[in-house]
Amino acid sequence: MVSPDEVLRFWLDEVGPKGWYEKDDALDAEIRARFLSAWESVRTGTYAMWLTYPSGTLAYIILSDQFPRNMFREQARAFETDRAALTAAKVAINRGWDMRIDEPARQFFYLPLMHSENLCDQERCIRLICERMPEHGPGNLLHARAHREVIRRFGRFPYRNAALGRSSTAPERMFEDEGGYGALVRQVQKAA
Repeated sequence: MVSPDEVLRFWLDEVGPKGWYEKDDALDAEIRARFLSAWESVRTGTYAMWLTYPSGTLAYIILSDQFPRNMFREQARAFETDRAALTAAKVAINRGWDMRIDEPARQFFYLPLMHSENLCDQERCIRLICERMPEHGPGNLLHARAHREVIRRFGRFPYRNAALGRSSTAPERMFEDEGGYGALVRQVQKAA
């Protein structure tokens, strides 16, 4: 069994902010080797006890929201535990547990909202970053606004369609052909 401290030590200290959003095959392989069985256990409820305190919940969210995106890039399994992460994040935020975790690690309570294909979750993510991430919010806020814009336009993330076996609409295909998310981030940045 993996402990919450192992997850946090690895993600926050070993990988750290510079590696959190980089595409790195070696890191993806390391996460699979170290945490795949723990992620599989999340799906069966094995780590529910982690949800009884702030740092345990943070580890649970990282394990269920961040790690699958690394372990299963461009596969449906990358999003399989999103609902568990989103539920854990919402409960923790309602309890104020996010505020008991220092920045920049606090952002991981908000990322399940950013990853949600629900506009209300997107709006809440932006509000939380603005209100609760004064030191490390600008980069997160840019991406939160870009994610919200994608959901406003399409009601879902088109770049997940292939992995999830969804057919893309003509506007979604045009969005992807015109640079997709990266181009949208640049547009949002210019508008800010």
